[in-house]
Amino acid sequence: MSMSPYVFDASAENFRTLVLENSDKGPVVVNFWSPRAGPCLMLMPRLVRLATEFSGRFLLVMLNTDELGQLAREHGVVSIPTLKIFRRGQAVDTLHGAESEAVLREFITRHVAREAEAKYTAAIMAYQRGDLDRAVTQAAEAALAEPDNPHLALDLVKLLILQQRYVQADSLLKSLPAETRELPDVRHLSAHINLILTAQNAPSPEALVKAIATDPDDLDARYRLSAIMLTQDEYESAMQQLLEIIRRDGSGFHQAGRDGLLAIFSLLGEDDERVQRYRVLLSGLAH
Repeated sequence: MSMSPYVFDASAENFRTLVLENSDKGPVVVNFWSPRAGPCLMLMPRLVRLATEFSGRFLLVMLNTDELGQLAREHGVVSIPTLKIFRRGQAVDTLHGAESEAVLREFITRHVAREAEAKYTAAIMAYQRGDLDRAVTQAAEAALAEPDNPHLALDLVKLLILQQRYVQADSLLKSLPAETRELPDVRHLSAHINLILTAQNAPSPEALVKAIATDPDDLDARYRLSAIMLTQDEYESAMQQLLEIIRRDGSGFHQAGRDGLLAIFSLLGEDDERVQRYRVLLSGLAH
């Protein structure tokens, strides 16, 4: 019954590997069913849709009780359909009957969310211990367990930045859904990373200053110089160049300048005097 890459048929031979051993890695939902029971046939497509939607955050295993009655009885199944969620080799939750898709979603999400929460807590604890490698690993697993939660992905990006793994952080941000990439926090992080990556491949500050003196409209040179200034913690100098890019409104650079400036605002915080001053200057350019 291969309906999805996340749906499997149980047998007496594969039950231990398919269910018990896989449950060490994540939730496994076992559907105890019979082809002779109408409610089972109603329930099955709902479960398959959810397995596909959750994209591997849980495995769905179909166990035909007509063929594997003894195995079903060993796990306390006395009526069908019955759903059991296995974790670390044990059944941790049970649901009886052909419930609606909404009830099924809540039943499964409860355990998937717990998985993400546990991984996220482990990431925080590792970070507090100073174990950045472990923190990144746990945060990545939390983000995979709950990919619809952008905050988990953003926290992972911040940890990658702390490890100076800027290319990976940038790739992760670009893999987020389009609507998530438009969130202010995501745009700020993305602009910050882009400035850092730009600085890594930029000419010397002296060469860029000379290029700008020769051509004040060389906005690429201004952007690269702002990136270098940011990495050297020369925030005001970086903001000066980004504001000048916005003022000159070159094709393709206006938005980059604005995003970069807002990223620095976010980095410094609204109480910083420089942020307050440059917000006024930025607002003046909008009129």
